[in-house]
Amino acid sequence: MEAVTLFLKTILLRPYVFAFLTAFLFAAFQLIGWPRTWRFWLISWATAFVCEFSSTRTGIPFGWYFYNGSTVDQELYFFDVPFMDSISFSFLLFAAYCVALGLLLPLTSLPTHARVPLRQLNFDLSMRTSWGVYTLTAFLFAFIDMVIDPVALRGDRWFLGKIYYYPDPGWHFGVPVANYIGWAVVGLISLAIYFPLDRRLTPLSPPQLLTQRLLLGVGLYYGVLAFNLGMTFWIGETFMGLSGLLMHLPILVLLVARLSHVRRYHPTE
Repeated sequence: MEAVTLFLKTILLRPYVFAFLTAFLFAAFQLIGWPRTWRFWLISWATAFVCEFSSTRTGIPFGWYFYNGSTVDQELYFFDVPFMDSISFSFLLFAAYCVALGLLLPLTSLPTHARVPLRQLNFDLSMRTSWGVYTLTAFLFAFIDMVIDPVALRGDRWFLGKIYYYPDPGWHFGVPVANYIGWAVVGLISLAIYFPLDRRLTPLSPPQLLTQRLLLGVGLYYGVLAFNLGMTFWIGETFMGLSGLLMHLPILVLLVARLSHVRRYHPTE
């Protein structure tokens, strides 16, 4: 009963995390179906938890950092790792995966829906589990943390709270580079397990309006980004917020340019 109580307290304390988790489950179900969704979630959550458990004891792969236990009576912990922290990796990895797919999946020759001016993509198995998608997803996964971790480190200035610290702060707004390397490692390990499973599971039927379904995950990526940038500006870290915004803006522009379809005007229409 104590674990159930702490879980309910966790939802009340971190409702935004569970809102993002719900968005992930819905978006993933729409794109890849339930059999792949729960495997993706379980693999990425377990990988993240093992890596966090390891780093708080050995410094591998994120470098040395520690949770201070300030919320131990307010939210659920597994050993010394907050539950909400590990589950965040799952929806962030899926969101990064969707952005990578949007940038790398081949365009089809299917006609564009008149009311939705979006280019349609080919959800080919070999392409969605390719080396390009694999490496770009891991990069985008670590890249969004370059906005998340600096503001999370200042959680005492907003409603996250001061829940962890680095004994040797790094040059990137106090975050060591090893942390971002660790995020990439989590992404690479998770996808290295998930992709072979994706190839062995029952083949997916080509989703109708694939780009629109993919945009649910893309929207999750930029929704999380907007939330964290909003918190960054809210606590008065203007330079840090502008840095994060300018880092991610080129990728967003490239994605919009690739997926949007502007119909040319013909006088006869």
